[in-house]
Amino acid sequence: MIKNNARRLFLLIFFLGPAVLIYTIFSVYPLIATMSLSTFTADGSGVRHFVGLDNYLVLILDKDWREPFWNAFLNNILFFIIHMLVQNPIGIAIAGLLSLPNLKFRATYRTLIFTPTMLSVVIIGFSWNLILSPLWGISEGFLKFFGLGILFKPWLGLEGSALITIGLISVWQFVGIPLMLIYAALLNVPSELVDAARIDGLSHLRIFFSVKLPLIAPTIGLVSILTFVGNFNAFDLVYSIKGALAGPNFSTDLLGTFFYRTFFGNQLQLGSPTMGATIATSMFLIILIGVCIYLYGIQRRLERHSF
Repeated sequence: MIKNNARRLFLLIFFLGPAVLIYTIFSVYPLIATMSLSTFTADGSGVRHFVGLDNYLVLILDKDWREPFWNAFLNNILFFIIHMLVQNPIGIAIAGLLSLPNLKFRATYRTLIFTPTMLSVVIIGFSWNLILSPLWGISEGFLKFFGLGILFKPWLGLEGSALITIGLISVWQFVGIPLMLIYAALLNVPSELVDAARIDGLSHLRIFFSVKLPLIAPTIGLVSILTFVGNFNAFDLVYSIKGALAGPNFSTDLLGTFFYRTFFGNQLQLGSPTMGATIATSMFLIILIGVCIYLYGIQRRLERHSF
């Protein structure tokens, strides 16, 4: 018995040890170090002093920090809502179409839709800046060709539309991810249920909403929480299109770009590693709370419903 336990312990250490060590060095330790750094502040000479949770009070209560923080947080919520209301329904709809039994060239469609996901964010940002430019972009001429030229505006240059425009660009780039996850879940729906529904005279649309959609609800929930985590970590697309200042007038500022400016600094302010760590820890806590609500609320209900 003792020999078997020792052998099992050796196998666990041998196979899991390297992965646990790498994960600890590159994920757990930086997270703990960031949380620790957020409890310090630095004076003019660079010497750090322990202040506990004072940095979080400054972030929430101080006017100079409160306004940009809540602006970035609310922008992040809007960014997430755009993906939930546009990206995920489009992914579900396209996955449903691709799962039709008689559809031809489905592999080609999957490849074309997923291709933007594999492109560099820098290429995406530069390309859409060119496309939407009011000076040399093709979007105005494209709308005029269809008699809709009056609808053209410099969407990326207006405070009211810049964030929505970037959100839709992000939807275009990443819609392939929910599409592939939901499409894989649809392929696992038992064919016997679909055949029985077809014998009962149900149309493809009715089969999708009455049979397939309830069975893939856990996958849709997983896609939703992945969307939440990805959107509240978003940074690169906004940075590649609008830069660190997330203009115009910080209307596209997300928590990721706010953290970047705070930690590394920019032409408007000096970098502050301690306040940057405070913002990064706040982002982690927001994501953690959202994931916990999903795991202990929505996911448990979905599992009870599926059984």
